Amino acid sequence: MVQGRHILLIIGGGIAAYKSLELIRLLQKRGATVTPVLSRAAEQFVTPLTASALAGSKCYRDLFDLTDEAEMGHIELSRAADLVVVAPATADLMAKMAHGLADDLASTLLMATDKRVLVAPAMNVRMWEHPATRRNLDTLRADGILTVGPDDGAMACGEYGPGRMAEPPAIVDAVARALADGPLTGRHILITSGPTHEPIDPVRYIANRSSGAQGTAIAAALAGMGARVTFVTGPAAVPPPQGVAVVRVETAAQMAQAVEAALPADAAVFAAAVADWHVVGAGASKLKKDGSGKPPALAFAENPDILKTVAHRPDRPRLVIGFAAETDDVVRNATDKRARKGCDWILANDVRPETGIMGGTDNALTLITAEGAEDWPRMTKDQAARRLAHRIAEALA
Repeated sequence: MVQGRHILLIIGGGIAAYKSLELIRLLQKRGATVTPVLSRAAEQFVTPLTASALAGSKCYRDLFDLTDEAEMGHIELSRAADLVVVAPATADLMAKMAHGLADDLASTLLMATDKRVLVAPAMNVRMWEHPATRRNLDTLRADGILTVGPDDGAMACGEYGPGRMAEPPAIVDAVARALADGPLTGRHILITSGPTHEPIDPVRYIANRSSGAQGTAIAAALAGMGARVTFVTGPAAVPPPQGVAVVRVETAAQMAQAVEAALPADAAVFAAAVADWHVVGAGASKLKKDGSGKPPALAFAENPDILKTVAHRPDRPRLVIGFAAETDDVVRNATDKRARKGCDWILANDVRPETGIMGGTDNALTLITAEGAEDWPRMTKDQAARRLAHRIAEALA
């Protein structure tokens, strides 16, 4: 995947910049051409001469180099590469990317590129865990920026925790994945995942036991096959996959809005466990006991039916896939659901507590199509995701 490809490597100004020199060597060993770019701060850690010598090409660092800019060098650099890699991606550089700042060559290249971007974050653990960094990371992922790492480990400052830049071999593997042309390259696939939380009052909500693990695995498998994935997730127990555009929601109504905004798509996989009902007039203040011993009276209204709405759109995705979590008559209920919703496929599973499926690591699915029911053996959710991804690729071919 890397052989013969051109990598634009932007080196941020962190102590991990020394690892970028090893990254250049490993990428070249895999047959890639590397053009290094130093941020202003990076020059405090590695020299342009060293980066240039290892890359065997000019190292760029000045936005206002008259020779290069006479030919709009920052535009050419940003678009001539097959992939832009930022390693290390410091907190400052990630903030610039998230907010569209372009005050040096590195940040201007990132604004001007039309190619995929892979970042390898590296910073102090406190900086990594700061709310501003988390917001910026969410923004970058929502923009389709790919990430690798960071790892847990000892820091130059003496602290230990997440924030250590991924090792160069891991970054090279991520580069290979980013450059892979899979059977779903050029396809846009929408996925919903996780539970929804329907508020009762500011501190209480109605939810379900979905962990979001199956939807996350499906998103990762589809992205690994080259699809551009929009991942709409409720408050899941597992982190979202890398390399997808993440949209975080809480309620069913918010999920419906996010799905609408993400269309059109070639396929849509509705793996989220969406609440059927929401509380009417959820209180702005916490509900308190009044001493009478009587519970508060809650009124419910039906939530939007996201799967049915999308399946009946005139511009519906070519393939619409739903899930049916059942406790009784699994195949019959799922078959009825497929007809009622108007979707193409339904993946049904038995979520009785004794199965351990909801919230667990395994799944046992039955694929319901117009041709009938196909039982899949019990397998891990990652294996089930890969199997579904291959079936989707075949259907869209």
